[in-house]
Amino acid sequence: MSEEPEQTIFGLLFETAKYIASVTIVAVILATIFGVFTPVAVPQSVVQAQADAVKAALDVAPASPTEAALEELNGPRIGVVVGHLGSDSGAVCPDDEAVTELAINTAIADSTIQQLQAMGYVVDRLEEFDTRLDGYVGEALVSIHADSCSFINDEATGFKVAGSLENQVPDLSARLVGCLSERYGRRTQMKYHSGSVTYDMTYYHAYREVAPTTPAAIIEVGFMFLDREILLTQPDLLAQGIAEGVRCYIEKEAIKQS
Repeated sequence: MSEEPEQTIFGLLFETAKYIASVTIVAVILATIFGVFTPVAVPQSVVQAQADAVKAALDVAPASPTEAALEELNGPRIGVVVGHLGSDSGAVCPDDEAVTELAINTAIADSTIQQLQAMGYVVDRLEEFDTRLDGYVGEALVSIHADSCSFINDEATGFKVAGSLENQVPDLSARLVGCLSERYGRRTQMKYHSGSVTYDMTYYHAYREVAPTTPAAIIEVGFMFLDREILLTQPDLLAQGIAEGVRCYIEKEAIKQS
């Protein structure tokens, strides 16, 4: 937990694109056999762009914005999905059933919303399968989840972020992923666990529901087994990392458009 994210992530970043591509290939094979689901074909260049965005964000940490810049940026609409809210409890810790993913997601998401609102943004608090996700239009959408509470191995610690590879703005989603990864890692001092980015993250259901022009990303804030202490005791700190990641993205896009 004390390692600098810049020192722990570089060895994993270049494997992210390969992992996403391999997961997609397996999914296509299974879909062909069982006829369950056929994902949208994603060019390798788009997948690589997402991994490159994470590395670029970590290589160069942007300076903090001025107060004047923040005033000009007041008002962007941000969607925050509270993972599993309105659906189920998510993962449950076998040694303590009171510790649920939903409870963790809710505490972090609500703090994230409060911090984003304090920055001047308009924030929509959304459930996992919220009807408002259908055609949702915003500057960004972030879904907050936590990872398994079962012991996997000693390396199952840290966070990961994945963005939409299916909509019309994969480059924007890649930049959102980059900002979230850099700011969350820097703020929390947690390492990036790219080896566990899953098919469910790269093809998260909300990506197919929101407007195709809305950049979207999902963040797994940590593993509920080895990272349980920070997840339960410091939700505001974790939320700060997410909120700063969103602000990083909004500011970069404002500069590009100016």
